Amino acid sequence: MTILKKKINKKKINGKLIKLNELQRVVFMPATLGELSQVSGARLEGASECNIVSVNTLRQAKEGEISFLSNRHYAGDLPLTKASAVILSEEDLKQCPSYALVSETPYLAYAKIANHLYQTVNQAFGIAASAVLGNDCVINDLSTISANVVIGNNVTINSGVYIGPNCTIEDNVEIGKNVSLIANVTLCHNVVVGNNVILHPGVVVGADGFGIAQEKDKWIKIPQIGSVKIHDNVEIGANSTIDRGAIEDTVIEKGVKIDNQVQIGHNVIVGENTAIAGCTGIAGSSIIGKRCMIGGATAISGHIKITDDVIITGMSGVANSIQSPGTYSSGLPVVESKIWRRNVVRLKNIDEIIKKIMSGLK
Repeated sequence: MTILKKKINKKKINGKLIKLNELQRVVFMPATLGELSQVSGARLEGASECNIVSVNTLRQAKEGEISFLSNRHYAGDLPLTKASAVILSEEDLKQCPSYALVSETPYLAYAKIANHLYQTVNQAFGIAASAVLGNDCVINDLSTISANVVIGNNVTINSGVYIGPNCTIEDNVEIGKNVSLIANVTLCHNVVVGNNVILHPGVVVGADGFGIAQEKDKWIKIPQIGSVKIHDNVEIGANSTIDRGAIEDTVIEKGVKIDNQVQIGHNVIVGENTAIAGCTGIAGSSIIGKRCMIGGATAISGHIKITDDVIITGMSGVANSIQSPGTYSSGLPVVESKIWRRNVVRLKNIDEIIKKIMSGLK
């Protein structure tokens, strides 16, 4: 077992000598508006030397804070804001009582600024005394292994990796550089994780796919011998699950963003820079293209293909392949309950209604 090439700082707690291991933390890095203009590409209207010490909403912001306006629902708060600066579009500039960062895409500009202002850092590198490590592991000395982490055999962990409390990493897992497993994350055997990946609490990668065959009145489990490959710059939300492949691997391509409580079945391939909102379920062996946007609570059937640049609105059911880019929907909007009940009754009788109409046309 090869662990840490450098000496780790140690101290005594309750008389026990332990290796230092402090949790990841997010720190705010103050900046001037001139600096934030360069970071975001937004045009500055105001004093470049103005210091920003926090971020807040239009309604709650105070002097020294920056806010943004990208949703028309909050436009009424703009003239009343006390923020030192607001990120907004050209059309809202006249209503702004403070300095402004003007952008054609205010929300994107805000995202770049927020990432610049709020940075995640490791306070210390090392391995907690309560961590359990297997044999033949290679763990870079610039990584952090937190309390109660369990690591199997033949695991590779590269530099800048943060393994949060109570994570489990099974045998033969490979983790790239600058990866964060926030807490209670499970990586099952043979999983490969690329660089700059974030896995939020409760994520499970590489559990068995739902492979079963029916024999009369019982089910026979099919071994799931593939794995999961997660490419660079992927983020996976809390309590989401990605099943290992039945034979070939399940693949999450680079830049994919997955929300909380998403289920991805075995042998699914998710294309580059696709975003999947919460509570979506994707059944096995489906292929999702590049740059797709899948709304929350969408259900996608197995063994279908969705081409690149498709938008699927929330609560849609996708039962067939989508071969052309565009926006697709199948969910019904909410209506009053009494209207819904009438519509359901009519839907149940639609076959008879159509027959009567057709017979009347003869």
